[in-house]
Amino acid sequence: MALNATIYKVELSVSDMDRNYYETHKLTIAKHPSETDERLMVRLVTFALNAHEQLEMTRGLSTDDEPDIWQKSLSGEIDLWVALGLPSEKVIRQSCNKSAKVAVYPYGGRVADLWWDKIKGTTTRFSNLEVTAFSDIDTSALAALASRAMKLQVNIQDGDVMVSVGDSIVYITPMQWKGAA
Repeated sequence: MALNATIYKVELSVSDMDRNYYETHKLTIAKHPSETDERLMVRLVTFALNAHEQLEMTRGLSTDDEPDIWQKSLSGEIDLWVALGLPSEKVIRQSCNKSAKVAVYPYGGRVADLWWDKIKGTTTRFSNLEVTAFSDIDTSALAALASRAMKLQVNIQDGDVMVSVGDSIVYITPMQWKGAA
């Protein structure tokens, strides 16, 4: 018997002082049965880091030809492709060819470091690629905040991120491994 996705209702308030973006997004997110709380929370933080009125979650883990999050133009072109985890060089290449900008957010501690050491030489040719990593300490702390109904406040200033749910606060410092040209 196949397991069903778990539905999460999230009110995500984003205060991004770096981009002068202040908005609240009401999101209904399907958490795939194989998805961890850590990955779900990383998805929400990356949504906040890239927040835009046309940004949307996709089917994510259940599809190979879509990113985790994307932003499309009014005419249907993909303006932003956001991938989580450790995509292969082939997936990065295909993403960079499909989208004006690609943002990859690796996490997982030492495994992510090894992935980047292996792949970073092949990414120099992609001027539209940005890679920003999260430490395993930060993502573990984020996972502890997960619940099926959340009011999440994300404040971004000078590249630092503060995530709060109720009285719990997690501070995150994303590490920029590669910036888009």
